Amino acid sequence: MITRIRDVRKAKGLTLEDVAMRCDPPTTAQTIGRLETGMRTVSVGWLNRIANALGVSSADLVDMPGQESVAIAALVGPEGARAPTHPQAIVAPVASAAMVGVRVLASIGDYRGGDEIWCEKIEAEDYGRALNRDVLAPRPGGRFLFGRLLGREAGMLHILPLGAGSRQQVLADPPWIAAATRLIRTL
Repeated sequence: MITRIRDVRKAKGLTLEDVAMRCDPPTTAQTIGRLETGMRTVSVGWLNRIANALGVSSADLVDMPGQESVAIAALVGPEGARAPTHPQAIVAPVASAAMVGVRVLASIGDYRGGDEIWCEKIEAEDYGRALNRDVLAPRPGGRFLFGRLLGREAGMLHILPLGAGSRQQVLADPPWIAAATRLIRTL
């Protein structure tokens, strides 16, 4: 199995030690290094632990047959554009069964009309993972609320819709929420 653990880690600006400490339970930087270079076999358990530590899905760390990628020609930062020092690629995202999408019809908050937002469903016991992130929450009658999850207390979620001057909405714990994980924007 060919993994992209190193590519994803470096793209997120994390060190081996950062990833090791984010694993549950924590491990050593040496172990992460051996797993990402192929010196140790990456089991499904390790793949899931590292994916959680990096904040991505396990599928994002594995080269899938037939999966296309785009070669990175330049890296852009405060100093301008420069060529990468080693070959890098952008891999198309892989959808999972836990994903739902949001299409933005008109510009609101950080989003522009035409944006597509991929959201990952989260069960009630994991709502804390989505604090201070944009979430989609189901409401009664087939309606939804999309906004920033500000807090959760006494079985209630506090969500601030994205519109200017919007007021915080309070929802009784819905059966699930979906946290925004990826933005697809056509220029």
